[in-house]
Amino acid sequence: MISHYFTLLIGAELFQNIMHIERESKLRIIKKKFTLLLLFFVAAIYNISAATKGLSINEPYIIVIDPGHGGGKIGAKGRKSTEKDIVLDISKKLKTLLEAQIPNAKVLLTRTTDIDVTFLSRIQLANKNKANIFISIHANSADVDIRVRNKNGKYVNSVRRNPKVRGTETLVLGFHRMAEQDVAIRENADLLLEDNYKEDFSDFNPSDPSSYIIFQLMRNQYRRESIKLASLIQGQYVKSAKIDRGVKEQGLAVLSKATMPAVLTEIGFISSPEEEEYMLSAKGQEEIAQNLTNAIKMYKEHLKI
Repeated sequence: MISHYFTLLIGAELFQNIMHIERESKLRIIKKKFTLLLLFFVAAIYNISAATKGLSINEPYIIVIDPGHGGGKIGAKGRKSTEKDIVLDISKKLKTLLEAQIPNAKVLLTRTTDIDVTFLSRIQLANKNKANIFISIHANSADVDIRVRNKNGKYVNSVRRNPKVRGTETLVLGFHRMAEQDVAIRENADLLLEDNYKEDFSDFNPSDPSSYIIFQLMRNQYRRESIKLASLIQGQYVKSAKIDRGVKEQGLAVLSKATMPAVLTEIGFISSPEEEEYMLSAKGQEEIAQNLTNAIKMYKEHLKI
């Protein structure tokens, strides 16, 4: 059951923390163990309610879809198109499919038109709405900007094409930026815990240094679930005969302040003429949107186990 799954994960990490205080005085040991047990109880309840949020038929399952770039920030550029336009088209199709195939889905887009949205505003939309998952959609490129001399001997901008590079990959937050999640989680402590904290745990103090343990557990749980979601997305791409470049960790600003499982998926290489045509086609866009829908449905089902 979901309660056993999360409780075991959290209990294992708390056990490690308890073992580090063996050399302290007996009184301090008792106090710390009591605090850790309290945190274990709070964290277990939080993780169960957070993970299963939206799994009831009467409760919305909130999905935030982030079409990358926009406005003056066009992203990668293909021979016929730009990244910002392709990912917006696919994001709109994804929203339609999710709302049609997941009965209690509430899908929010960080942009619905060709406008620039800051990194912070994108993830704040998800945090504010207590989203269950956050997916940022991008198109990749292997082209490289270079400086070359023209026939007059002057240096000008040019592009070195790499049309043979193809495939999909999905990214999760790398360890070197995970400290930013601790800050975001602490800043959102009331929001994250309000369902139980204000009513049942009035003595629990998020500003107490010992309470940081719970924030560490939340961060680790987001990472585990992000990797699970990313793996399911890649698995769906493979089923559609797309090249699998795997799940990777990177220091991505758009994911660094997420207080939920969050991934960035690269749906293909716009620098590849073949993949650009596919991403521009109605068939390709529908297939990519369905790949992502299937992965989200599988992820949601995984939480019920």
